Amino acid sequence: MRKIDLIVIHCSATRTDRCYTEHDLTADHLRRGFSGAGYHFYIRKNGDIKTLRAIEIPGAHVKGYNGSSVGICYEGGLDADGRPADTRTDFQKHSLRVLVLLLLKDYLGSRVVGHRDLSPDLNHNGEIEPEEWIKQCPCFDAADILSEMPVNPEYFI
Repeated sequence: MRKIDLIVIHCSATRTDRCYTEHDLTADHLRRGFSGAGYHFYIRKNGDIKTLRAIEIPGAHVKGYNGSSVGICYEGGLDADGRPADTRTDFQKHSLRVLVLLLLKDYLGSRVVGHRDLSPDLNHNGEIEPEEWIKQCPCFDAADILSEMPVNPEYFI
């Protein structure tokens, strides 16, 4: 088993008013030349967690960090007009929190970061600031997952 010390959160950068399934994501990654989906997990708007890649296999989701990380992507990240936004549903917030907490139990000492937090430190001050982000992904502060009030989504029968 490889050493994991990073849990990286991503968004699919798709509009909130559109459906983007795990099959769509996998097909897009195959078209880009990947061997499959680059993320280990994908969280749909309804909170379903889809396993896309075995943990034992390095991801293809953040250059320079794939060997020691787990990649989690949530469906969305753009508002209806195509602008970056935290579009997570309550179901997604709940599932993301549960998944991250489980992974942290399995991979003690791992850090939780967003894709944007792994951008280069262009001014070399030891901090990745918003003006240095290569992309907005995941459109919220990933470290807040652990401090957000737990969401108890209303389930419809």
